[in-house]
Amino acid sequence: MGAGQMLEKPEKSSARAVIVTGVSGAGRTTAIKAFEDIGFETINNIPLALLERVFEGPAELPPMAIGVDVRTRDFSADGVLAVLAKIEEMPEMDVDVLFLDCQSDVLVRRFSETRRPHPLAPQDAPLAGIGRENGILAPIRHRADHVVDTSEMTPHDLRAEIGRLFGGPGFDDLMVLVQSFSYKRGLPRGLDMVFDVRFLNNPHWVSELRDKDGRDADVAGYVAGDARFDPFFKQLSDMVHLLLPAFKDEGKSYLTIGIGCTGGQHRSVAVAEKLSNALAEQEWRVSTRHRELERRARDPAV
Repeated sequence: MGAGQMLEKPEKSSARAVIVTGVSGAGRTTAIKAFEDIGFETINNIPLALLERVFEGPAELPPMAIGVDVRTRDFSADGVLAVLAKIEEMPEMDVDVLFLDCQSDVLVRRFSETRRPHPLAPQDAPLAGIGRENGILAPIRHRADHVVDTSEMTPHDLRAEIGRLFGGPGFDDLMVLVQSFSYKRGLPRGLDMVFDVRFLNNPHWVSELRDKDGRDADVAGYVAGDARFDPFFKQLSDMVHLLLPAFKDEGKSYLTIGIGCTGGQHRSVAVAEKLSNALAEQEWRVSTRHRELERRARDPAV
């Protein structure tokens, strides 16, 4: 090496990192697992004092998802924001903050179902801890690049949303969710298209069908027996099949179709099942959710 020459450090190629945080009970463990499934290296609950050192590794780092929350050692909102500021100053480092949120009443139910105490209220009712945590996390929520409300999400929904937001190439195929619901309980969040099937004959008024749901062959047959069903479903199916390629071409990667009826048990469920099957036969990536049936499964008194 000649005089005056210096050995240059290899430049670090662009590395991607996602800081996964949010309220306790909102699904952070599910989210971390979803990141693993799409090829991220994951670390959960690393002490804040060590977080910055994670990015001081080799010249080329894999995409990483790092979970932090109020249980993390030395956790504070100011501490998290300070570490983020340092990471963002690193050359070729692309860091996002994913904040998982959830409604307080849903969190209370989740803690009740799992019989786990809230980390900020181990001796008190979960609602006390939820209130404290919301106050602590408010600055991070404000800073977040992505806020995902998991109140109405199943674990499958959350995994799909992680894939949509962070999956990259190979995860840009349109994912369709067909969801049945009851108008009495309001429209689900995030619907792109909504269809009202309350005009169809209602199995609720048939005593032998009342306690069954639209997944039952007898109920589905009764709904399909309405003279208006076939022309309606043909036009519904034709329209959805016409629009899905257009949504995909526009770059949309996640589409939710809502099918509603009075109670969310018979007509909407039967139509949602039939539409999902029709889409699957056309090789669309499709999943089905029945909101009211899920609620009844959790609480039969609903």
